[in-house]
Amino acid sequence: MEEFMLLFRQPSYDYSDVSKEEMAELSKKWTEWWKGIEAQEKLVSRGPRLAMEGKVLKPGGVVTDGPFVEIKEKLGSFIVVKAENLEEATTLAHGCPALDQGGSVEIRPFGNPWTGTKG
Repeated sequence: MEEFMLLFRQPSYDYSDVSKEEMAELSKKWTEWWKGIEAQEKLVSRGPRLAMEGKVLKPGGVVTDGPFVEIKEKLGSFIVVKAENLEEATTLAHGCPALDQGGSVEIRPFGNPWTGTKG
């Protein structure tokens, strides 16, 4: 088994106009989704949610506000799962509530690009 990171990106994480009932339903969907992975004994860890503010340091010492200036989707959180291969990890990503919000799930194996080693 290998470990993979599932990174959740969405166009927006602004839920200021969402009712409490809708937020509760969305939270329930996320919980049901990751608990389904956990029930398969494929969940390694749940990453913390990321704050929406931040800085980006670019070459030449240029610092910009917010990590989202040049991208269409914001990184919100991640989990780590274990799977036999990238295809199985991708299958685990199906049903992620980020997809219902117009977002995406990036599935990445762990590895060292300089040495070519995995894990």
